Amino acid sequence: MSEPVIIGPQAGPQTEFLRSPADIVIYGGSAGGGKSYALLLEALRHTGTPGFTAVLFRRTTKLLINPGGLWDSSYEIYPMSLGTPRQNPNYEWVFGKQMPQATIRFAHMEHEKNRFDWQGSQICCICFDELTEFESSQFWYMQSRNRSTCGVQPYMRATTNPDADSWVARLIDWYIDDDGYAIPERSGVIRWIERDGDVIRWYDKRHSEDSLSFTFIRSKLEDNQKLLQVDPRYRARLTSGLTIVDRERLLHGNWKIRPAAGLYFNREWVELVDPRDVPERLRAARGWDLAGTEERPGTDPDWTCGVKMALSDDDDLWILDHVYDRMNPGGVKDLVKRTAKEDTQDVEIAIPQDPGQAGKSQVEDYIQMLRGYTVRSRTMSGDKVVRFSPFSARCLNGFKHGNKVKVVRAHWNDRLFRELENFPPKKEGGKIRGHDDDADACSEAFWVLNNRGGSILTGRWYTG
Repeated sequence: MSEPVIIGPQAGPQTEFLRSPADIVIYGGSAGGGKSYALLLEALRHTGTPGFTAVLFRRTTKLLINPGGLWDSSYEIYPMSLGTPRQNPNYEWVFGKQMPQATIRFAHMEHEKNRFDWQGSQICCICFDELTEFESSQFWYMQSRNRSTCGVQPYMRATTNPDADSWVARLIDWYIDDDGYAIPERSGVIRWIERDGDVIRWYDKRHSEDSLSFTFIRSKLEDNQKLLQVDPRYRARLTSGLTIVDRERLLHGNWKIRPAAGLYFNREWVELVDPRDVPERLRAARGWDLAGTEERPGTDPDWTCGVKMALSDDDDLWILDHVYDRMNPGGVKDLVKRTAKEDTQDVEIAIPQDPGQAGKSQVEDYIQMLRGYTVRSRTMSGDKVVRFSPFSARCLNGFKHGNKVKVVRAHWNDRLFRELENFPPKKEGGKIRGHDDDADACSEAFWVLNNRGGSILTGRWYTG
């Protein structure tokens, strides 16, 4: 006979999470701490009870069913508990033969209004994976659906990574120190809350029949020894692709760090190199950020910027050239066309596309103008910091591991460095002070190279 398989949490915070008697438990901190696995185990605990129901939420279906996501991971453990999967019309597992069967459903809540899809539901165990991705209205509405007659006391569980600007950060503030890290002595301590609309009142003990018990349990990568044993290089891979901000959040569990100037680029992270030392064989691309306003006295319009980057055969990243100016739309087109001619057809060109039909028409116009050149484009949506982060992480990782990004020594160095060090620009009085044009141009050039774009250049082509 084969040895029985034991399904259970690891000693430490995972066990503490499953043992907590609180009505609401949030388990949060570093990536790789075993939080999602603990959530799967939590939903499994009461499947021997007929009529028990649990729902595990991710914000979108794509996140839910991605390889390695909750639904995919459930196949590693739920069959060992004699669960039977069903995918039509819902993603769910059923347990036991006695009716009503215990069920664990996996669901999304992509739009805020999707919370009303659960109107009238009775769910004993409600779980949110990556809680900061959800709206507070979704979480608290589902708390009203947290009820059951199966005999198990209804409860809610959630996992999350840190996000200083989220409603979750405000909710767990008592558990977090001024430096942004969880206070060890408070992890797992139960407090009591009462909600009156958007106002939450906290108590050290149960205050009334309307009180709910609450706790936060911190998560660290070191808690997940099974992951580190199976994948000893996980920490190295985690840190190699992260900016300082993301490293603090995902590796160290910092709940108060925010994007700020100086955290995404530092001129010390790169190495200035003589033009004569540029390799003879490179894969190059130029990324653009386009503006169309001339500078006038008393104004500070955006810049049109073009940054040329390249990768060598040994995967060194080079910044080879930077052009910038403030001019009208016709002047911008002339600059882009003139620069493309100087770069030659061997350099791919990244033209950003603004959302909407106007942005699409602009890109099509540039493609026609640049006929004969390779032009790539993507729609500019979402956070600029997110788009800049891969380039930022490459610079930081190269600095830490002795393989700095190489920058050709030129007159434009100081300006480019100054603008990147001041990214993201500050917001004061509802206005943005500073510019992100150079950062956007770097993001686009690196995006092309990182997605296997860029043509091969050969020969001593740099002209200075």
